[in-house]
Amino acid sequence: MSGPFHLHLISDATGETLNAIAKAAVAQFEGVEVREHFYALVRSRRQLERVVEHIRDEPGLVFFTLVNPELRRELEAQCSQMKVPCQGVLDGPISMMGKFLGSAETHRPGGQHEVDQRYLQRIEALNFTITHDDGQNLDGINDAEVVLTGASRTSKTPTCVYLAIRGIRAANVPIVPNIPLPAQLLSATKPLVVGLWASPDRLIQVRRNRLQTLGEVRDTSYIDLENVRHEVTATRKLFDQQGWPAIDVSRRSVEETAAAVLNLLGDRNSRRGDGA
Repeated sequence: MSGPFHLHLISDATGETLNAIAKAAVAQFEGVEVREHFYALVRSRRQLERVVEHIRDEPGLVFFTLVNPELRRELEAQCSQMKVPCQGVLDGPISMMGKFLGSAETHRPGGQHEVDQRYLQRIEALNFTITHDDGQNLDGINDAEVVLTGASRTSKTPTCVYLAIRGIRAANVPIVPNIPLPAQLLSATKPLVVGLWASPDRLIQVRRNRLQTLGEVRDTSYIDLENVRHEVTATRKLFDQQGWPAIDVSRRSVEETAAAVLNLLGDRNSRRGDGA
């Protein structure tokens, strides 16, 4: 098979297992160019319909992990109509990829860990994220792919690091009460800006734990319920005014928040014609 092919990865969770299995399978075929399209947290029929539209636009090979039998049957039926190969990852992805590519696997153990362009991309992304953490180096923020903003303790930094490990150049800018947002953030046109927020109760819990680790035992406005409620309301209003998509991180793990950001980035890239 000549030229790149599209590989659609669909998960109803964060998709880490699916991504690792697909990467290991691809590593068995030398000289193959792949365009991966990743869809995480696919848990409703509406979300699946959007995924199917992407597959219809760029058909190729579909790997999935969906525990919901209705969603699984719907995906398999849609792929069958489009004559697109569709496979659950537990059903032999390497064997299926061999048939699809028309070549034999090379049986290279650990091939997925070789230093390749994607590995170098992840290292570059991680360096970018570290140097653009917590509002640093704002003049270079327009070079980011994603900028996370939100109040203190809304998991901005760990989510950015997680995205960087996936090869995404991510920066984050804190929202501090009574301090204007930096002009560089408001004027940025290239990155996807995403607002993160949490419920007041959750935010106070996380902040109090943070203060305790620092040896601070006094009550401050930082954990005052009324102040925090006002802070949360103000940040959500700001997200709406700026037209930034927002994610409630109150009960999300960092992995789930990152997966939601990746979905938003994939949707925007698709609308722009850049692929997912």
